[in-house]
Amino acid sequence: MKLYHTGKEEIREPDIRRGRKNADFGQGFYLSPDRDFSYRWAGADAVLNEYELDESGLSIRRFDRDEEWFRYILRNRRAEDPLSADVVIGPIANDTIYATLGIITSGFLQPADALRLLMVGPDYTQAAVKTEKAASRLKWIRSYRIAGMDPAGRKAEQAAYDASFARILQEIVGK
Repeated sequence: MKLYHTGKEEIREPDIRRGRKNADFGQGFYLSPDRDFSYRWAGADAVLNEYELDESGLSIRRFDRDEEWFRYILRNRRAEDPLSADVVIGPIANDTIYATLGIITSGFLQPADALRLLMVGPDYTQAAVKTEKAASRLKWIRSYRIAGMDPAGRKAEQAAYDASFARILQEIVGK
């Protein structure tokens, strides 16, 4: 499987312990099979690293954008990773997840409504390499400098997302 990681430098040997323990899929080295998304994620003067993951013999857990995915992310955001997979692949949670989780905790939203809010926006995929075994099967191919999404495009995308989110939140609140 071809995977991409965008950052500020070339990374030939990823460190799975460098990431946050409370990220979407817990601690690990995060990549995406979506090259276009990797460009979108890039800042100015970024480096796109390209890898090939040999999946043979690895425990890989794949998620869809559904309630099971949401509950897994919820546990990880509390640094309670319940899986022992080598690699976890699934949707990226949108930027409102912290606010959405806070609203659930306060009792304002039910989990089903929160999931509706988390479905807003594009469905990009991420892969978290979580074990040394998986990291040893991740082979660096090349890297190159890239320019990220232009600021005007990013602003337009954010405005469309904000409008969709507000509309769905209004539908939920107006019940």
